Amino acid sequence: MKQSLLFAPTLREMPKDAEIASHKILLKGGYIKQHAAGVYTYLPLAYKVIKKIEKIIREELDKIGCSELLMPALQSKDLWQESGRWEKYGPELMRLKDRHDRDFCLGPTHEEVITDVVRDSVNSYKKLPLALYQIQSKFRDEYRPRFGLMRGREFIMKDLYTFSTSQEDLDEWYLKVRGAYCNIFDRLNLKYRVVSAESGQIGGNNSEEFMVLCDIGEDTICYSDESDFASNVEHADYPDGAVSPDGKGHICHAKGIEVGHIFKLGTKYSEPMGLNFVDVDNTKKPVIMGCYGIGVSRVLMAVLEQNNKDLKVIWPDEVTPFKIHIIPFDKKGSEGFDIATHIHDKLEEKGLEVLIDDRSESAGVKFNDADLIGAKYLIIVGRKAKEGLVEVRDSLSGETTEVKIEDIGNYNFR
Repeated sequence: MKQSLLFAPTLREMPKDAEIASHKILLKGGYIKQHAAGVYTYLPLAYKVIKKIEKIIREELDKIGCSELLMPALQSKDLWQESGRWEKYGPELMRLKDRHDRDFCLGPTHEEVITDVVRDSVNSYKKLPLALYQIQSKFRDEYRPRFGLMRGREFIMKDLYTFSTSQEDLDEWYLKVRGAYCNIFDRLNLKYRVVSAESGQIGGNNSEEFMVLCDIGEDTICYSDESDFASNVEHADYPDGAVSPDGKGHICHAKGIEVGHIFKLGTKYSEPMGLNFVDVDNTKKPVIMGCYGIGVSRVLMAVLEQNNKDLKVIWPDEVTPFKIHIIPFDKKGSEGFDIATHIHDKLEEKGLEVLIDDRSESAGVKFNDADLIGAKYLIIVGRKAKEGLVEVRDSLSGETTEVKIEDIGNYNFR
């Protein structure tokens, strides 16, 4: 792709209202545009990364037997009254009226809607279990939106709901989804821990949070440096350096950003909303539900927090917007620029995602913008291009290799 056609309005000055690294990069690098507190447009670079995060999520959920659907963001008061949450949810619920004075809300979550979807069709044990998910914008009227995409009023979320005939089947699904979440966050190269959590507004008996370790996190967790043990300090505050309660390793403390939350809902929604099934013994029973969320736009922010150095971005392989970024020193019409274009076309033919900086900018501007885009490899077409050589720079290691132009198509871009 030509960089002149990429809409990424970079800023030369650091935004004054950006306090954390990810927010600074997202604004300075032309990834997002703020419209109001906690409300953003995802510009092409950010949306490209988000689509890749969504692809990973879809692959891992589809693998365990989940099906994707799309539910309305606009939800009626009637459904929320059935569950009892219309009065209980609190001021975070964005409420509105239509022209006929009927009450609605913009969905912060979709337990009521999915229960309504399923209850009209699933009335027998033969149709269970079932796992349905969506990826959609959610709305919460946060009192204090902050840190860019960390706490917004409109955000992208993946929510999954499972429907079972027994607690044992719910437990099985819970573990399958938990494993899928671990695969998702591992593929995103995130350092995270799984901790027990409060169920909050969603409800249910048991829940766990997936916490990405990060200095700007709003929660503090303690975890073992040698095992999977982890806990929110509100539940179990072991001193730093103490032996882990499972006997493996020692306790460390860290701030955490919640990027995923999984719940065993039980019959919290199925009983009041009449989601029942006829079991094998011909008795009517409430369906047992689970709920599983991932904050997709928050994951984008968390990945950036863990994958930048002095605001220079190096994206994990599976979500980098471009694998290769070609930077020619010469301008259009020159031999060097023609060589850069030839390399671009050759690598694109091999199926690689390539960006060429074809703009009439100085080398300094091009390199500064390249740091914000964060491609894994830079191909620098400089003075030696006329001698048949270009530089390939690994952004992660900083190592630079001279490569013959004729061999660039066979270079091992891992």
